[in-house]
Amino acid sequence: MTWLISKYFLTAAVIVVVSEVAKRSDKFGALLAALPMVTVLTLIWLYVENQSQEKIANHAWYTFWYVLPTLPMFLVFPFILPRLGFWTALLACVGLTMLCFALFAVLVRRFGIELF
Repeated sequence: MTWLISKYFLTAAVIVVVSEVAKRSDKFGALLAALPMVTVLTLIWLYVENQSQEKIANHAWYTFWYVLPTLPMFLVFPFILPRLGFWTALLACVGLTMLCFALFAVLVRRFGIELF
């Protein structure tokens, strides 16, 4: 149980640090947020918890493919935020991301990559 609490604490601390840095510096906060810290922590947790190398490698592989369809959201959000407000823009970007995921999954399936 201590291990699980430690994992939660460290993972939450990363998010808190990034959000606090972002309050002070847009660019540095974005740089920290763009780093794959959650993925690196997940890979560490999988390794420490004795998951197979195949499981760890698959996580990294699929993370790459799942990141690509999220990128349009980061381009669209700044443009629609002033027009729609925060919550509507965020909801619209979630919808856009879901659409991009679905279209991307269909596209990469042609190359033998199954995302769903």
